[in-house]
Amino acid sequence: MTTEIEDDPKFVDLLNHLWQSRGFDFSGYKRTSLMRRVRKRMSEIQLEDFVDYKDYLEVHPNEFVNLFDTILINVTAFFRDATAWDYLKEQIIPKIIASKSELEPIRVWSAACASGEEAYTLAILFAEALGIKEFSRRVKIYATDADENSLNTARQANYMLRSIENIPEEYREKYFTKDGEIYSFIPTLRKSVIFGRHDLVQDPPISRVDLLVCRNTLMYFNSETQNRILARFNFALNENGFLFLGKAEMLLTHTDSFTQADLKQRVFIKTQKVFSLEKLLPIQSPHYSTLNDDDKSQKLTEASMDSSLVSQLLIDHTGTLIVANKNARTLFNLKNQDIGKALQDLEISYRPVELRSLIEQAYSERQPIKVPKIERILANRKVQFLELEVTPLFIKEGQPLGVTVSFVDITTFFNLRMELEASNQELETANEELQSAHEELETTNEELQSTNEELETTNEELQSTNEELETMNEE
Repeated sequence: MTTEIEDDPKFVDLLNHLWQSRGFDFSGYKRTSLMRRVRKRMSEIQLEDFVDYKDYLEVHPNEFVNLFDTILINVTAFFRDATAWDYLKEQIIPKIIASKSELEPIRVWSAACASGEEAYTLAILFAEALGIKEFSRRVKIYATDADENSLNTARQANYMLRSIENIPEEYREKYFTKDGEIYSFIPTLRKSVIFGRHDLVQDPPISRVDLLVCRNTLMYFNSETQNRILARFNFALNENGFLFLGKAEMLLTHTDSFTQADLKQRVFIKTQKVFSLEKLLPIQSPHYSTLNDDDKSQKLTEASMDSSLVSQLLIDHTGTLIVANKNARTLFNLKNQDIGKALQDLEISYRPVELRSLIEQAYSERQPIKVPKIERILANRKVQFLELEVTPLFIKEGQPLGVTVSFVDITTFFNLRMELEASNQELETANEELQSAHEELETTNEELQSTNEELETTNEELQSTNEELETMNEE
């Protein structure tokens, strides 16, 4: 039965489609569990055949979100398995703090954090141990997940009452504010929890970590993938760092990487094992090995662009969108189906800026065109500021080949500059007020000096009168 599942060509074709179209490689997941989760989602939309479901995904791109939500089982809670968290609070966190000097930072990684409950639980326990002020100064909690939708929920830090029922009452009152039915994690601790997308299978690990929490996630991967992920976890942890797993995970086959701190609570200590570089490199997808050299070069180019922090588009001389890197796709909600379409048919051609006229200008002037500030209103009504550069590309004969379009998010820089300008203005106002006060004090001082001189003159007159009276008295 297992061999049939492994070799089902329709299911393999569906997995290939997920990898090629959305970059999710599920080859490291347990095939039986993976197929069960996919079939569950298919049954919800009344489909039975994998080929039909692949066609459905191509027609309904939003279905990817529903499928990934089903596959990536985001089951989590505050203080889930309370006795394990009590052990962490009473035994592990004090050891981590005691091993550090007062100036050393404490780094925590909440891997596969889902909607953030466990990351905020960690924040509460460290804040209780250190105090809120010291926590804010020393602790950084890196919370990662492969599901961007879950991360968006986690970043909001807003939860309904049913989500925080497991939190002890004293913690609830201390670390949450209530607004109607919504409980929000307090901002003073929230800013120390950093959320980001991370694939345990493909992305390099966060390093120099004192405590790594990854609960009930490894059990979804096959043994080879588990071994590679645990090698990365070992690499990520500091000497004698702690690994906290879920109650469904035993780690019995990896005793050379970790030793038990408490098997019942699933807490382990890193051993000083050195892993081969191969285990720390991204796991190569079996689908990738079937690509020819040209395809591999293209994938390498796309991966290079996707790793850029700048949102980039590549448009050929006919006005066709050739490449949009990961940041650009996320920023402007571009889909894989948009690649190959005419720019004029896409919203990005006119929003947030009229792009086609800038491209024509770049071709005409044969030099990069820069727009230093573009204001963009987001769906949540927040304002984003972008810097744009359109760079024309020409072949040797001088004929236009295409353009690269780069967007840089300068919102943080712009806001800081505005705050700086406001501070400078406040300083100028305060300086003017001080100058005015200084001048008033100088005027008052002169008046006091004049009054003093008048008093001295009066005193001399009185003294002279007194001398005259004494003379008259003697006469």
